[in-house]
Amino acid sequence: MTDEAAEAVRAAIEGELRLLDPAVRASRAQTLRLLDPEFTEVGASGRHYTYEVMVAELAEHPGSSADGALYEPSDITGVLLAPGLVHLTYETRFEGRRARRSSLWRKRDEEAGWRMYYHQGTPVPPDVP
Repeated sequence: MTDEAAEAVRAAIEGELRLLDPAVRASRAQTLRLLDPEFTEVGASGRHYTYEVMVAELAEHPGSSADGALYEPSDITGVLLAPGLVHLTYETRFEGRRARRSSLWRKRDEEAGWRMYYHQGTPVPPDVP
């Protein structure tokens, strides 16, 4: 992996982990900073989220309270697909449930920096290793 690719993947992973942090999830300002204006998500629940919905609702989603359950990410990896586009994959555990996750992070310019463009969560049935 080139230095440029490694730096892009590192920045995307850092942003992804920040979005799992309850303090960040509860902050509208930080959510605005980390989500791309064209963001969409298909959640592990199957629900579709737009940028507007996620900005309005993230503080109320599970994992957004410091005294509640926290997302536990593992096996996070990434690849630079093209200049300004990183794909991350990883798994989370939350309240005993597992989900496999995939995110696309986009960097349009230096001022905006890396922002999550797309996210999908897929539940992992309890009997799947």
